[in-house]
Amino acid sequence: MSKDAQRKQMSSGKGFVAALDQSGGSTPKALKLYGVEEGAYGSDAEMFDLIHAMRSRIAQSPAFSGDKVVGAILFEMTMDRQIGGKPSATYLWEDRGVVPFLKVDKGLADEANGVRLMKPMPDLDALLERANAAGIFGTKMRSVIDAASPRGIAANVAQQFEVGHQILGHGLVPIIEPEVTISIADKAQAEDLLLAEIATHLDALPAGKEVMLKLTLPETANLYKPLIDHPRVMRVVALSGGYSRDEANARLSRNTGMIASFSRALTEGLSANQSDAEFDAMLAETIDSIYQASVAG
Repeated sequence: MSKDAQRKQMSSGKGFVAALDQSGGSTPKALKLYGVEEGAYGSDAEMFDLIHAMRSRIAQSPAFSGDKVVGAILFEMTMDRQIGGKPSATYLWEDRGVVPFLKVDKGLADEANGVRLMKPMPDLDALLERANAAGIFGTKMRSVIDAASPRGIAANVAQQFEVGHQILGHGLVPIIEPEVTISIADKAQAEDLLLAEIATHLDALPAGKEVMLKLTLPETANLYKPLIDHPRVMRVVALSGGYSRDEANARLSRNTGMIASFSRALTEGLSANQSDAEFDAMLAETIDSIYQASVAG
């Protein structure tokens, strides 16, 4: 796989990043929204078979290609499986022209100081070696901000960049994702604090090193423009965070240079009960709407 071609696509390609990385805790909800009730599977293994079938159906749909989907974030188990008879990351890049990323975090620790940090990742080095062997370009890791707490947000961003340095050491590009919960009353204040903390850590990155950022769509349009323009930032992508697709697209279109990395907003309206023609038509419409919002700025 050509890392140079992938880097060029992620730096300047038009389109968005699909988030196909629901893991253990969020999988039942994702399946239910897809029309698969919990009674349809009797074990975790069956559950993960069903979610992989959904992801494979999305990845193999005609509309899912590098023309509008520049990258896709995979769950570890998806990386270890096949799509279209090939290892998932290989299929995405060789057959669809979509740059593969891997979710590497192991979930969230309990809330402290208004944030939920990432749980420890003692096996991260081994996972990153496997990711490289599988043809993965970059990684994603999520932590959460639930309040405009200077102490908590500083700790959250520091942890993200600490792990980001470890990922960069393996030649992979980390997507740093300190998600601000969309329902908190002090969301705008939290975003101002987050902007300052991220900028400080970016300024400290060595020359030649780049990261990506995945951020909640801000209350103030173009708040994150200084990060988008920062020389250590390859791309800034937006999470939908629970907004409907229409709301997420509307907010995204007001933020110049930011592109989507939606999960729920991407799969909204898709159903296991749809015919292939219905499924493909719905996905094509969805992809086009997210693409248009991503290139609007």
